[in-house]
Formats: sequence, structure tokens, C-alpha cells
Amino acid sequence: MAYVLRFVQRFRAKDEAAFMALEAQFAALERRKGWPEGRRSRPFAGREPANTLVWECELKTLAEVNQALATLGRDPGHARLLRRQIPYFLEAWTEIYEVLEFPEARRARRRRAS
Repeated sequence: MAYVLRFVQRFRAKDEAAFMALEAQFAALERRKGWPEGRRSRPFAGREPANTLVWECELKTLAEVNQALATLGRDPGHARLLRRQIPYFLEAWTEIYEVLEFPEARRARRRRAS
């Protein structure tokens, strides 16, 4: 069973340029360290305001989710960047979603792919 790990960060709109510059450094750190490469998005329409950044990645097991969280939590480079980014936060939270797979949908995807 797969899981989606999400970090949701609402930042002060007036500080968007500085916030996003730091986020670009987080993306570079992910690539350098070989961590799960997250997908970043922001709301275009919906409940959350546009000054929200969502980072998410899919991991195969809950153990991998916990390992990713532990890796980020103990990395000094990540901690330094986070300390610089936190002053721009209005709020931030972590979400973990279970990916639902229904056998009928999986079979239909396989048929369309062939």
C-alpha cells in the first residue's frame, strides 16, 4: 500500500519571492542528497489561498514515510534552510494520505495501456 507525504506551508504573500527562493534551495538539496523528489504545487482555485505551497511525494510503505521524515529531521542542511524559511510561515502542517487502489480501476488502466 502506498502513501502520500505532504507538507503544506502557508506563507506571507508579501514575502513570496524570498520564500520561493528558499524553496528552490530545498529542491536543490533534495537532488543533491538523493532524497525523495517532491512535487511542488500551489492552489490555483480551491479552498487554500494562493500563498500556500504544497510539497508532496509518494512512498511505497509507511516505513518509508517514517524514514523520510527522520532523514529530513536529522539533516543539518535541511534544518538550516528550514530555520530561514520559518519566519515566512503563517502556518504549516504535515499530512500523510493512504493511496487507495481499487482492483477494477487497476485492471481498466492496464487494458488502456495495452
